[in-house]
Amino acid sequence: MTKLLFLLAVTTTSSVFSFTTTTTPPVSSFSKHNYQLVSPLKAGPKDEPPPSSSTGPRGESSRRRSSSTPSSSRRVRTTRPTTKRPSPPPRSSSSSSTTTRIKRAPHQFDHTKEEARPFIDALTELSTQSSNEDAPPYSLPPTSGSDDPTGTNGELITHAHMETKSLDELFPNLNFSSLFSSNTDFRTFLRNAMREDIFDTTPTYHRMSDKARKMLLLPDSSLQGSWKCENGGWSFPSDGTEKKEGQLRMKKLTSVLKTYLGTNAPTGDEFMDTIGSLCGPKPSTHWIDIVGVLDRRIPHSWHQDTGRSRNNNTRTVLFGVPPKDDYDGIGVFSHVVKLERERLASDTHPLNEPVLFGRMEDMEDKYVVRPRFKEGCEFLIYRDVDVLHSSPDVAYRASVMRFM
Repeated sequence: MTKLLFLLAVTTTSSVFSFTTTTTPPVSSFSKHNYQLVSPLKAGPKDEPPPSSSTGPRGESSRRRSSSTPSSSRRVRTTRPTTKRPSPPPRSSSSSSTTTRIKRAPHQFDHTKEEARPFIDALTELSTQSSNEDAPPYSLPPTSGSDDPTGTNGELITHAHMETKSLDELFPNLNFSSLFSSNTDFRTFLRNAMREDIFDTTPTYHRMSDKARKMLLLPDSSLQGSWKCENGGWSFPSDGTEKKEGQLRMKKLTSVLKTYLGTNAPTGDEFMDTIGSLCGPKPSTHWIDIVGVLDRRIPHSWHQDTGRSRNNNTRTVLFGVPPKDDYDGIGVFSHVVKLERERLASDTHPLNEPVLFGRMEDMEDKYVVRPRFKEGCEFLIYRDVDVLHSSPDVAYRASVMRFM
């Protein structure tokens, strides 16, 4: 009788493990399906291991090995003693918090980046703003002296703080302004050609890889260089030599202008130097194509680019590139605050560094000018000492180019 019961127990146990073995998918099946069935994001420290796991004292392969003898079947039913491992020493709370502060920005503890600066519909936001071009001049508070980091007040400003010009004024009889305003392809090719020509003839960029070139020339990336073509300090990367007599720098731009405006169009070099001439005597020749933050509202950050105007007549020129055809509105040009008096950088202020005034949150919105872009107003011109300026709080543009 005892022998019969023993045989029944062995048979039953073997059949159970035989069922388990035959219903277990092969390893290849697990490698194909387990990543879909078991999510590591949902797993916790007490979750069951994946079905294919064979590690540990209670793994599937251990059970198969234990089915060969009656004693092994009894061991399956017996709970093995658990060996306690020593717990790791607790981390110092001060070091943990210090690490957290280093790796994460403060606002991330309370809300996401999107909530902190949510996406907006720019046109909807701009419909609530006005250009305010008749804004009164703003009187900056007195400074602490000639060494004040924000400079000193100069003469009372009696002339116009800003003026606009058109492409038609600079390049007449070409219908330039109308085509620039109404043709997206023309604007895109014109801007891309300017960027490529300046990049390819700026010695600083010559040693960069093709990958770096592609990244810097992406349409949403800002790029800088010099606008000056005639007698400018540019060179081609092929031989490193400066411009030769009659050799064009802006070859791609020349091709675009001739294609869209005809044979009477200016060369790319003439186009750049003509716009640059609006800067007045002894310009720095610095050029930058700025995109800025789009689809979000940002606080104003008021500054001057240099706080200087050589010979009292050196000016900044902004060339606006609108985001769509026939655009008439704000958000393309920088925002401006007209000053009651000239603001002059201190003698100790570095020549090519901006003079920063910060957000100036106590300044009323009635002083903020949001210059209007439209056909016939492609350029905005001002002296740097006459105004403070900032990126738009709501930008709507393809880019804005600054000539200095």
